[in-house]
Amino acid sequence: MKSPIFRVAALLLLVAGCGGSPPPAMAPPQVTVATPLVRQITDWDEYTGRLAAVESVEIRARVTGYLQSVHFQDGALVKRGDLLFVIDPRPYQAALNEARANHQRAGVQRAAAARDLERGQGLVASRVIADRDLDALTSTKLAADAALAAAAAAEKSAALNLEFTRITAPIGGRVGRRLVTVGNLVTGEGNDTTLLTTLVSVDPIHVYFSADERAFLRYTRLAEQGIRPSSRTVANPVRLQLADEQGFPHEGVMDFVDNMVDEATGTMQGRAIFPNPGGDLTPGLFGRIQLLGEGPYEALILPDQAIGTDQVQRLVYVVGTDNVVTPRPVTLGRSLGALRIIRSGLEPTDRVVINGVQKVRPGNLVVPVEGQIPEPADGTAAAVSR
Repeated sequence: MKSPIFRVAALLLLVAGCGGSPPPAMAPPQVTVATPLVRQITDWDEYTGRLAAVESVEIRARVTGYLQSVHFQDGALVKRGDLLFVIDPRPYQAALNEARANHQRAGVQRAAAARDLERGQGLVASRVIADRDLDALTSTKLAADAALAAAAAAEKSAALNLEFTRITAPIGGRVGRRLVTVGNLVTGEGNDTTLLTTLVSVDPIHVYFSADERAFLRYTRLAEQGIRPSSRTVANPVRLQLADEQGFPHEGVMDFVDNMVDEATGTMQGRAIFPNPGGDLTPGLFGRIQLLGEGPYEALILPDQAIGTDQVQRLVYVVGTDNVVTPRPVTLGRSLGALRIIRSGLEPTDRVVINGVQKVRPGNLVVPVEGQIPEPADGTAAAVSR
């Protein structure tokens, strides 16, 4: 059993505790604040594209004969006019010689008919020959004229056939493999002409890609508002990245937009053209391209961690001159890595909480510490995949 003295002591301690001073109030939280970065931003839209040669040619025989020789290495670069194949020219040389002889004979016959007609015209004037005899001479002269023209055409045709036995490159570019070897008969007549090889141009090169309806309509509206010119009228810039490359090192321009949306896919095809002096860009490759979407325009930039939500809208916390926090609804733009473009809702001079957002509540007092927002990774560009 506890003594009365102990009970009194305990009572005094309880009374002393109840009558003491209240605990001190919590200090305002310390947060990091900064004004938004203000930068000139260019938006780039990303698409998957396929590389294709600007010019592509099937090299086919134009005359029939046995293949006599091949004058290129498979896969080599050739210039326009370089000799590729030779078909045995001897039958065509003989045909040309015969056509030339026929042409000469027709010329002699035409000259004789012209002399006879000239003499006949003199004789008919002196009534030595009848008019019908002159008509016969005239007809002979006209037939000789026609025969001479036919012989000249036959000689020209024979010369062309002989020329066609030497098959040259119609364009400069990279030749494929030979599809026919020496000694084989090739056909150059009818619909079943022999395919000898293929040839594609190298520099420049095209890249084809497709944009969905929403992107196409957005480009149309931007052109109507004078914000971004249409790629149908202006060579808008395009950048290209191959599968093993970092960034988008190849720069080109738009040079074609199709005239209708594909009903099957709901997409519009576009085409860009890129210089390719080294030939590294090969037809058939796939790559990522960036097409100018919008800009340049002045944008405000904040870190993603500074942006909160109230389940209805996105917002940031602005610290006033009295160090009181006020929520500010904002409209977000595209991502720049760990940063975000703010399209509306902020002023360049607003002090925004960029670190410690979880500590603040609307209307609370804070202790602001000035901080700094890092620069975007590429400084000026934003990209979005489509």
